[in-house]
Amino acid sequence: MTETTPTAALSAAGVSIWLDDLSRQRIQSGGLTTLIEEKNVVGVTTNPTIFAGALSKGEAYASQVATLAAAGTTVTDAVFEITTDDVAAACDIFRPIYDATKGFDGRVSIEVEPGFAHDAQKTLAQAQQLWNKVNRPNAMIKIPATIEGLEAITETIALGISVNVTLIFSLERYRAVINAYLSGLEKAKAAGIDLSTIHSVASFFVSRVDTEIDKRLAEVGTDEALALQSKAGVANAQLAYQVFEQSFTTERASVLLAAGANKQRPLWASTGVKSADLPDTLYVTELVAPEVVNTMPEKTLEATFDHGVIVEGAVTGSYDAANAVLDAIAAQGVSYDDVTRVLEEEGVSKFIISWNELLDTVTAALESAK
Repeated sequence: MTETTPTAALSAAGVSIWLDDLSRQRIQSGGLTTLIEEKNVVGVTTNPTIFAGALSKGEAYASQVATLAAAGTTVTDAVFEITTDDVAAACDIFRPIYDATKGFDGRVSIEVEPGFAHDAQKTLAQAQQLWNKVNRPNAMIKIPATIEGLEAITETIALGISVNVTLIFSLERYRAVINAYLSGLEKAKAAGIDLSTIHSVASFFVSRVDTEIDKRLAEVGTDEALALQSKAGVANAQLAYQVFEQSFTTERASVLLAAGANKQRPLWASTGVKSADLPDTLYVTELVAPEVVNTMPEKTLEATFDHGVIVEGAVTGSYDAANAVLDAIAAQGVSYDDVTRVLEEEGVSKFIISWNELLDTVTAALESAK
C-alpha cells in the first residue's frame, strides 16, 4: 500500500476503509485484491441491495446456479448458498489483514433477512446459521438496530458471534445498541467465552439523515432553514462519536475491556452523497477520527483516493457546533425523533424490496438453468 495517497492518509488517521460492495466477479477478477493493495481497503460490507445488483448481472454465478437448479434447490436456499459462498471467499482474501490487525479489520459482513427485522428469535436463529455456514472467524453478521433487533444483538454477541449492527440513525438508539453489545459481552463472559474473539461495529447512517432533513427544511423554505441543509448528517455522526467516547470509558465498559473485550467501533455508513451539489467526499473528510470504520461505495472510494483532503481531528472538538446545528434544525420545526423513526422504517422496507428483487432474480436464473 502506498503511503502518499489520501486513502493512505485516512488509514493513518485511524479510519478503517471498508468497501460497501461485493460480487463474485469482483472476487474472481482480482479487483477486490487490487483495492486492498492500492486503495487501503481492509474490509467489505454487503446488504440485500448489493447482492441483488451482483446477481442481476449473473454471469459469474451461472455455474453454481445450474448446479443448484439441477438439485432442485429452493430459491431461498439458493440465495443462502450463493451469498454465503461469496462472503466466505471474500473472508479468505481478507484473512491476512484480519490476522495482522488481531481481528479489527479484514472483516466481511453479511446481513440476516430483512423480513426478520422485527423478530428477535428469527434474527438470532439466522445469525447462527449464517455464521456457521460462512465458517470464517472474520465474518460479521449484520443485524438491524430495530427495537427487536437489540435483543437479537445481545444474544448473538453472547454466543461469541461478531456483529455489525446496521440501520442506526438516532443517538438514542445508538446508546441502546452499545448497551445491547455490552449486555452480550457480559453474558459471553459469564459463559466463559474469550471476549477478545468478539468484535462489533455500529453502523451509523449519514447521508440518509441529510436527505430526509433537507427535504423538510426545503418545505419550511426560509433562508434560515435552507442555510441548514446538508449539515445534519455530519453533525449527527459527530455526536455519535462523542457517545462512543463516553460509553467506552464507563466503569461497566472498563471492566469488560480489562477482561479482554473490544470496543464496538462506530462505522459510518451511507457515505455516498445524494446530491451533485455536495462535495463527493463530504462524508469521508468531515468524519475523520481514530477507531472508526468508513464503509464506502466504490464511487466514493475512488473520489477519496483521487482528491480527498484528509484532516485529522475533524470530529473531536466538533461537538458544540454539531449540537448547535441540530438545535437550529429543531428550531425550524423539524422533528429529529420523527426523522429518525421514518428513516428506520424506510431502511427496513427498502431492504425487504431489495431482498424480494434478489429472490426474483434467482428464481428466474434457476428456471432458465433447468
